Amino acid sequence: MIILLAVLALWLWTPDRDRAELERLYLAAPTDMVDVLGAPATHLHVRDSGPKDAPAVILLHGFGASLHTWELWASGLAATHRVIRFDLPGSGLSPPDPSGDYTDVRSRQLLLALMDHLGLARASLVGHSIGGRIAWGFAAERPNRVDKLVLVAPDGFASPGFAYGKAPEVPASFKLMRHALPMALLRLSLEPAYADPALLTDDVAERYHDLMRAPGSRDALLARMAQTVLTDPLPVLRRIRAPTLLLWGEQDAMIPFANSADYLQAIPQATRVALPGVGHLPHEEAPERSLAPVLAFLR
Repeated sequence: MIILLAVLALWLWTPDRDRAELERLYLAAPTDMVDVLGAPATHLHVRDSGPKDAPAVILLHGFGASLHTWELWASGLAATHRVIRFDLPGSGLSPPDPSGDYTDVRSRQLLLALMDHLGLARASLVGHSIGGRIAWGFAAERPNRVDKLVLVAPDGFASPGFAYGKAPEVPASFKLMRHALPMALLRLSLEPAYADPALLTDDVAERYHDLMRAPGSRDALLARMAQTVLTDPLPVLRRIRAPTLLLWGEQDAMIPFANSADYLQAIPQATRVALPGVGHLPHEEAPERSLAPVLAFLR
């Protein structure tokens, strides 16, 4: 029995990956690491593509993801837009935030600091899941900085385990991932995000697994979850003045398609595009089909 337990512990134990090795695999250029909002500065992994004089669009990823989730969309957008995507602190190749602050307020501050660093007076925002929550909060807070808003299955309304005005109880099983994150278990947690789990390829799963094992990443993800305190979004959503596109997979098992009706009712200039047969990750599951309405909307 002791031998079996030892074997199980070795199988489950998942150490961090070497940062230099991760940068060799996933960093396109050293200049993609940008310092904002000192001191101490917060380091962000940023990709900036497309014509620099074109209208800018900023892509914000969801929980546990990275800027790589937008790869196919970024390629399609770069023909007509300056495309900026970045890893939130503690995600992808962005190291943990030195402040230890992973609240939405901090995320919006970082977004503003990055826009200022890049010299962007205005940009359109595209946000997925928690990235959508950050995007719509920013659009309501700083309407003079946002041209258009694309929300891909955005987070923000109360759901089981996330009540308004209360920090969530992080399950013990989530806390265990700090030490135990074997690929098989990660795949089990990722597959429900896809309407067709077969679309979660080995390469994509490996990328998620690698980047979640960046030094400090798992602690940062747990901190972000623990610091997420939702408030009633309706008063905030009603302040949004940017034309808004809601893009939602009808088979979304993470944030139900039914939530889109609440956003449609609350945001003054909102339209919705439903994607049949698509789950929580339209930009990964059906990139060409989901990007087409986004391109039309941004133009």
